[in-house]
Amino acid sequence: MKATFAILVNMGSLHRLFPFWFAGIAALIYWFTPWLLLAVVYGVIAQFFVEYAMHRFLLHREPPTDQGVFNDLYRSHIGHHEFPGDPEFFTGGDHWYPVRFGLISFVAHSLILWPILGAGPAVLTAYVALFVGSVSAFTFYEYCHTLAHVNVPKGWFGRRVTRTHLAHHFQDHQATYHVSFGMNWIDRLFGTRHDPDAARERYDRDTILSMGMDPEDLRLVTARKAFGITKVPRGKLTRQRAAQTQ
Repeated sequence: MKATFAILVNMGSLHRLFPFWFAGIAALIYWFTPWLLLAVVYGVIAQFFVEYAMHRFLLHREPPTDQGVFNDLYRSHIGHHEFPGDPEFFTGGDHWYPVRFGLISFVAHSLILWPILGAGPAVLTAYVALFVGSVSAFTFYEYCHTLAHVNVPKGWFGRRVTRTHLAHHFQDHQATYHVSFGMNWIDRLFGTRHDPDAARERYDRDTILSMGMDPEDLRLVTARKAFGITKVPRGKLTRQRAAQTQ
């Protein structure tokens, strides 16, 4: 527990989101109505879908050919798959991204609700939904994700989260895109639940840690050098270098 929270409290994205979350809590208390609780619930559920969609369609998209764009994706996610136990890669390098995404979503929700609720209630509802509900869900996601990767004694909850998420890393990176505990229904809904037979058919021990890419792909080699990585992921590269030293 302590090791997990030690990583969480140092996450740049959570640091930047905290003032917005705190202001949302204050607004929820000061202008409280039961409808705002529904807004919080909406924000939580919306974030779980965002978590799934971003993981599947953004972070696991076709690797870019442009090296600069590829480096960004490597820092955001591919590096995490290659070195899943390294806290440096638990989150992407752009810690302001969640704030920008939240603000854009806030403006969009406010404009949609404005004709229905009026300006003030629309702004309040959208802010509470996104910066209380969604940020709370995002924090829960970061907790589950960190817990899954930290090598510490775990209870039932921790073992369940770890077993589910590490199946995505080490068995089938094309399935189980949800991370937050209890959200496996989203993968079932969109047809990406973990299927042992499909996982065995797709599994390649040489490419599993590089999300299906050849670990010697020049884009990967260049990205590792760009971020000062001297170690190599377990797999083909490791076995080849080990053979060369014998």
